[in-house]
Amino acid sequence: MDDTRKRSYLRPLDWRQGRVDMTHGSGGRASAQLVEELFLRAFDNDWLRSLNDQACFLVSSGRMVAATDSHVVSPLFFPGGDIGCLSVHGTINDVAMAGAKPLYLTAGFILEEGFPLSDLRRIVDSMAAAAREADVAVIAGDTKVVEQGKGDGVFITTTGIGVVPEGVHISGDRARPGDRILLSGTIGDHGVAIMSLREDLRFGTTVASDTAALHGLVATMVEMVPDIHCLRDPTRGGLATTLNEIAQQSGVGMRIREAPIPVLSQVKAACEFLGLDPLYVANEGKLVAICPPEVAERLLAVMRAHPLGADAAIIGEVVDDNHHFVEMETAFGGWRMVDWLTGEQLPRIC
Repeated sequence: MDDTRKRSYLRPLDWRQGRVDMTHGSGGRASAQLVEELFLRAFDNDWLRSLNDQACFLVSSGRMVAATDSHVVSPLFFPGGDIGCLSVHGTINDVAMAGAKPLYLTAGFILEEGFPLSDLRRIVDSMAAAAREADVAVIAGDTKVVEQGKGDGVFITTTGIGVVPEGVHISGDRARPGDRILLSGTIGDHGVAIMSLREDLRFGTTVASDTAALHGLVATMVEMVPDIHCLRDPTRGGLATTLNEIAQQSGVGMRIREAPIPVLSQVKAACEFLGLDPLYVANEGKLVAICPPEVAERLLAVMRAHPLGADAAIIGEVVDDNHHFVEMETAFGGWRMVDWLTGEQLPRIC
């Protein structure tokens, strides 16, 4: 039976008023229709067009990198982005933090019965646009539908595959005493964008998420300054948690300074109003880099020359500390501990 006859058994999807129903996850004709009219249309490439349950792809020389990330952000749409582009950016960034070039993505969707097809198409189109912009193909995927009330609209899991070039060795366990700590830009933008929308807060100007794919910035950094020890994107738990994670992995301590850490004025205002510390608020388009002191200024210049690193700053240094503490010199000249995040400051943030 040709494709035209198979499609004739089903009415066209109603992209304005239609909603996800259980048949879209049944594996039958309705599932095939959703795949063809939505996912194939948006992500169109040779791998998906084969309609296999897997994708077979070529890889270049180097070490392979894989990362998986699940996205449950609420609300699904927010200033500066949505769950679609976020699911692409988040996984690309996890791959890139190894100094790798991201090559391919897979995507898994958990859809709730009754979810508007118009919103689903908007999300998928956003994912497709983000993947095209990053030059990364979505080559395989899966869709499941759960009963109404047993999900929350859409959950998306993405897996990324990339390759680390020969001679690049970047890992969270490579920070050494004397290394400098660099931050690529303002912190807290994503978390405050989500929270401001939830709480209907206004701060004169809209706080937009910083969600972005960082692999282009990373590629430039690695090319110009190969001796980078650590890279990490400070997502859940923010900058503070990221630094504590690296300190534990590397068996070192860290001392940072509050003054050079860039924070937007409206983000500061929102954090004060909500009782949050910007150091612990999530980011989706920033990175922390740790490198030897003799290359720190050169790396800073490289970062500032890139649009995603224009506000980069050297914020501290790695120290020898058996307790693996992270300490911060405050704007008033005192010192305070920057401990691990306890509990959940902002749930459902990414």
